[in-house]
Amino acid sequence: MTRSTRQHPIRMLANTFLILGLTTITSCQAQPSIHYTLSFEQASRHQFHVQMHLTGWEEDTLILKMPGWMPGFYQYMHYGAAVDHFEASNGNHLNVTVDHPNENTWRLSKTRGQEITLEYDVSTSRQFVATSYVDSLHSYVIPESAFLYPDGHLNLPSTVTILPQSPQHQVATGLAPQKGSTLSFYAADFDILYDCPILVGDLEELPAFKVRGIDHRFFAYKAGEFDREKLMNGLHKIVEAAVDLFDEIPYGEYTFIGIGPGRGGIEHLNNTSFGFSGDQLRDEAGFLRMFNFLGHEYFHHYNVKRIRPFELGPFDYDKGSKTNLLWVSEGLSVYYEYLTVRRAGLVDEATLLRQFAGNIKATEEDPGLPYQSLAQASYATWQDGPFGGDNSADDRSISYYEKGPVVGLMLDFAIRHTTKNNRSLDDVMRLLYQKYYKAMGRGFTDAEFQQTCEEIAGVSLDDFFENIYTTKPLDYDRYLSYGGLTLSKQPRAVDPASTEYLLTVLPEMDDLQKNIFTDWIRKM
Repeated sequence: MTRSTRQHPIRMLANTFLILGLTTITSCQAQPSIHYTLSFEQASRHQFHVQMHLTGWEEDTLILKMPGWMPGFYQYMHYGAAVDHFEASNGNHLNVTVDHPNENTWRLSKTRGQEITLEYDVSTSRQFVATSYVDSLHSYVIPESAFLYPDGHLNLPSTVTILPQSPQHQVATGLAPQKGSTLSFYAADFDILYDCPILVGDLEELPAFKVRGIDHRFFAYKAGEFDREKLMNGLHKIVEAAVDLFDEIPYGEYTFIGIGPGRGGIEHLNNTSFGFSGDQLRDEAGFLRMFNFLGHEYFHHYNVKRIRPFELGPFDYDKGSKTNLLWVSEGLSVYYEYLTVRRAGLVDEATLLRQFAGNIKATEEDPGLPYQSLAQASYATWQDGPFGGDNSADDRSISYYEKGPVVGLMLDFAIRHTTKNNRSLDDVMRLLYQKYYKAMGRGFTDAEFQQTCEEIAGVSLDDFFENIYTTKPLDYDRYLSYGGLTLSKQPRAVDPASTEYLLTVLPEMDDLQKNIFTDWIRKM
């Protein structure tokens, strides 16, 4: 089915925005210019429309691709399968022949020097943080599922114009706005474009705050009823605690994007999008879960977006980017979500210890523990899923979200012990940030991560890293005692058939243990 006879009532308005959007990049004709227009006239059918306008293309063939996955959600999503009514025309308004060899590839011929316009619809069906979804009231657009990229040219800049369903709708995104416009945006390359989901609708902006002079904003769709001041005050403290660890903020503005009721969150360089509803904040336990959750997603802008495994950038949007180090990117982010919320003064000592005890219980009771290492779990997430298998008796996978923070705690205590509490995992994270992100502009390999830990510890950590690459049992007695802690088990009072894991402070500690525990458990 083609689009040659379909007319869009806002096409003329879109073309007006197109002219405005192209002005920033057409002044330099050394590279092609790309402009997208998003519109939502079929939103009641859960579809959105994309117009892609490309000029200055100097190759005979133009191969366009839709990403197959979204960085931050390590599953193949088949975004190209949702594209329909695809049509291409040139500057003479003549249809261009398009070859469609697979679900995420379109090939155009005789494109050299042509002005190319593409039109297509994208269907949506699932309300989830890693999938686009539109209805008659709002739109949440994942750029990976909306914007085709020229194969081999991810470095090209682009502009995006958004035509909301209603003039009263607001737009929340991490994209940089075009000067003088609230509906047109600019991305320096496709990694930036794909890093910025777009939420459009009747949005509520919660009270913003500044950290070190940088604005932090929070937009929410269907936020519901909750204590807004309490949430934003806590979030402010969490951001301050995370920033204090690295002593700098690498973005010009940060945006929290609550996409409506639901679960899950995806991290980005200067924003995060996540399921959010005030119904989740009915009591103190709900606030703690939300603080941990948002602390985790916020910490990711350091750990995984900037401090990253070598394989996670530049991304392979076609086939996916696999790494052994998601236990660092995700597992250590869980570790630091707990510490950051503690350092922000939002949780007490006993609760912090219960959180780690919960991860130990989940790790030790996982039926896949004897069969899969942390490194293997990281690499296998594309088939096992982000949380491992289903915990059935024949499950052979584990979750790096559970075992990762446990090993993170042990690694932190090991470094503190060998350096007499002069260095810690904090120093490892800072060195990774300074050396690989800032100085070298790349990610680190498996070996380089271990080497960085050893540089901070001042000793070989080969023995410790067997906990990453093998399935040998974790030595809780040894590593927890370094920090003045001990692990015990007992039947749960409410369910004697179930085991409760307890993480408690040793009744007697030497001076080093006391110093390590006191420094580790501290608030800022």
